[in-house]
Amino acid sequence: MNIKLELLLRSVEVASYIPGRIRLRSKKLIGNVKLEQEIKNQLGAFTEIDGVETSTITGSILITYLPEKLRQNLDLLKAEKYIASHVKKK
Repeated sequence: MNIKLELLLRSVEVASYIPGRIRLRSKKLIGNVKLEQEIKNQLGAFTEIDGVETSTITGSILITYLPEKLRQNLDLLKAEKYIASHVKKK
């Protein structure tokens, strides 16, 4: 898996996961515009990801994608599997 992507995933909580829609939460993102831009740049560089919405108020990162398109990228496929196995239990 891409090192930067792996570091990002290990630093966030997986709030929800439905194939095609992932919500992550990061306390470090709250009030941190610089980190927000880094996350948008890093995730936005993947053409397989359709959208990245962030909030420095709530620390939320919403990622939208077409599962069949995303899964063609092995790094993103591994990331999706990691996310699916680490979703926060309610």
